[in-house]
Amino acid sequence: MTRWFEDITIDEAFPLGSHTFTEDEIVRFARDYDPQYFHLPNAGAEHSHFGGVIASGWHTVVVGHRKMVDALAAEEQRLRGLGQEPGESGPGAGVNRMEFKSPVRPGDTVTYTLVVSAKRPSNSLPGWGILTNQLSAVNQRGEPVYHAELIGFSKLRDFKMPLRLRILEALTKIPGLGRLLLGSR
Repeated sequence: MTRWFEDITIDEAFPLGSHTFTEDEIVRFARDYDPQYFHLPNAGAEHSHFGGVIASGWHTVVVGHRKMVDALAAEEQRLRGLGQEPGESGPGAGVNRMEFKSPVRPGDTVTYTLVVSAKRPSNSLPGWGILTNQLSAVNQRGEPVYHAELIGFSKLRDFKMPLRLRILEALTKIPGLGRLLLGSR
């Protein structure tokens, strides 16, 4: 999230954009990364329980991730355009849940949305907050096709490291003493 932790509003929807999945693209992704028969024509997809070629769930995921990264970069530019300093996002910390709700078929247009559903200061990383994000995707008929609960980090704007941590950090930089304090790694 390119907003400061303090500026993130719970349950605010961030539209990430849409993508139309073509059969050529689905097949290319499947051949390279997920060559299961139901993703490939002439390999039995028409005889699968899907009745034809469908996109790999991982294809749906990576398109959504790209949309998220692009939308966050656009949000950073928008904030700078308003004369504001954007926040600093950290790495993703994990995926709590991922569901493929309905198959994505050639010609489907999938629309992705990100919602921060919870946030709290990190207990282990001073100066950072932990975000629980809901990434959802629906097709052109409004049918859910994908949902994931993702955990990420966002920097706190006004964090001041406590004196005891600043002292400990300074002591770890002293040769010999640093190794002793860090457990001789």
